[in-house]
Amino acid sequence: MLLIKNGRVVDPKTGSDTVMDLVLDQGKILDMGEGLAETYSSASSSAADTSDSASGPDMIDAAGTSVHVSGLDVIDAAGLVVAPGLIDVHVHFRDPGLTYKEDIHTGAKAAAKGGFTTVICMANTKPPVDNVETLEYVLAEGKKTDINVLSAANITLGMKGETLTDMETLKVHGAAGFTDDGVPLTDTGLVKRAMEEAVRLNVPLSFHEEDPALIVKAGVNQGEVSRSLNFGGAPAASEDVMVARDCMLALHTGAVIDIQHISSGHSVRMVELAKQLGAHVMAEVTPHHFSLDESAVLKHGTLAKMNPPLRTLEDKQEILRGLKEDIIDIIATDHAPHSAEEKAQPLDKAPSGIIGLETALALGITNLVKADVLSMTKLMEKMSLNPAILYHLEDKKGWIGKGADADLVLFDPDELWTVDKFESKSCNSPFVGEQLYGKVKYTICGGKIAYAE
Repeated sequence: MLLIKNGRVVDPKTGSDTVMDLVLDQGKILDMGEGLAETYSSASSSAADTSDSASGPDMIDAAGTSVHVSGLDVIDAAGLVVAPGLIDVHVHFRDPGLTYKEDIHTGAKAAAKGGFTTVICMANTKPPVDNVETLEYVLAEGKKTDINVLSAANITLGMKGETLTDMETLKVHGAAGFTDDGVPLTDTGLVKRAMEEAVRLNVPLSFHEEDPALIVKAGVNQGEVSRSLNFGGAPAASEDVMVARDCMLALHTGAVIDIQHISSGHSVRMVELAKQLGAHVMAEVTPHHFSLDESAVLKHGTLAKMNPPLRTLEDKQEILRGLKEDIIDIIATDHAPHSAEEKAQPLDKAPSGIIGLETALALGITNLVKADVLSMTKLMEKMSLNPAILYHLEDKKGWIGKGADADLVLFDPDELWTVDKFESKSCNSPFVGEQLYGKVKYTICGGKIAYAE
């Protein structure tokens, strides 16, 4: 049994933000309220005295000091936010096939350090997750970690965009959803059929929205910066046309879809319209897209190269509006590890993508909460509750209440720290050296401590 006392408990489901105690037992939240520390400590001590127990486990306060308490583990969370464990619907753990960049175990450690208790792995591995054997490998390795590692499967065989996978069989074997993330689907008829199958199976589809026919060179926004670098670039139109298509197909079919890593202001407006029309569309944004704009490429080079690219300041401002007005539902990292050697290549040869699990919460606190874009409760909604809803996990995850899973993150929202060392195998981040607010102190998954500072 674990008691967390004096924490500022933030629950996005009820909107509450109150100092109270939590009691965790057998992987669930057993009790919550004020004054529980005294009640449970007394009961534990009485039970220990009755059984002549010699000693119990330690009490650990927010400063990391230990105090002996009979029969009960206690964390004093005074000054800390206690929130539902973060859920990332978009990570690349590169396993199988590219484990020199990351593997399921190092990815899970990076997630835990960042406050994430559940992640959804993307399916663009080598081989891709278009078959039961690969899916079961990912899930089996995930169960060996300290967090919940789930996996999407591919929409199409070989990620070729030609033939649908056996989505029903893959769902039976544990696929949480379906995506060909990394590769846009250009066959409109195939996308419609995939949506119809997803409706039948009650699973979400996630889409990487970039039309390759409109891209001269991927990774940098086509605009002022790309022209100054003589780098062809990827225009916002390449995203806009596919977002428009998929929003309307979702409206037509009734499918639940996730517009991944939205970057264009026009796309934000199209998602807004689709929601108004009644489409079941959710949109995700990465911390780097709400924190940076295309000028970051001039400062950080390949560490600011990504698909879709960082766009204009005006696009970023529209993304912030989308977050504030609940047009954008989810913050997801698109954690994309690459080796230092790969990122050291010239801009036109280096791969796109950055890591994000260990900086996501801090970027949200620094650039959204501290900037009065979102309240802490709203940030947790977009980093825990809404991701749980997308993947049908909301019965037990994404909120704090009696009977919910004991998946929690404890962090100091006011602690300033410098981004430097990572649990990830890779360090491809433009935020290295930056000072950010919000330091994770504990990540608790299934009632067990998965990370402690």
